[in-house]
Amino acid sequence: MAAPADEVLRAALLAAAERRGPAASFCPSEVARALCADWRPLMPRVRAAAATLQRQGLLRATQRGRPVDVATAQGPIRLSKAPD
Repeated sequence: MAAPADEVLRAALLAAAERRGPAASFCPSEVARALCADWRPLMPRVRAAAATLQRQGLLRATQRGRPVDVATAQGPIRLSKAPD
C-alpha cells in the first residue's frame, strides 16, 4: 500500500482535532495508525503535516502540558484543535 499523500495527512489530523475539540488532545500516532498498518515510518511525515497546520494556526501542540513547536519538539507530543 502506498503512503498517504500530504493532503490526506493534513485532513486526517484536522479531522482528529475536530472530533476531540480544543479541550482534548490526541497523539499524532493515532492518525498514523489509522492510515497505515506499518505506521511508524509515517510518523515523520505526520509530524511535518502537523507542523504545517500549527504554523497556519489550525493545531496546537503540547509536551507535558506546555506549548511546543511541532517542528522542533523531540519526544512525544499531543495535538489539539487551536482555539477559535
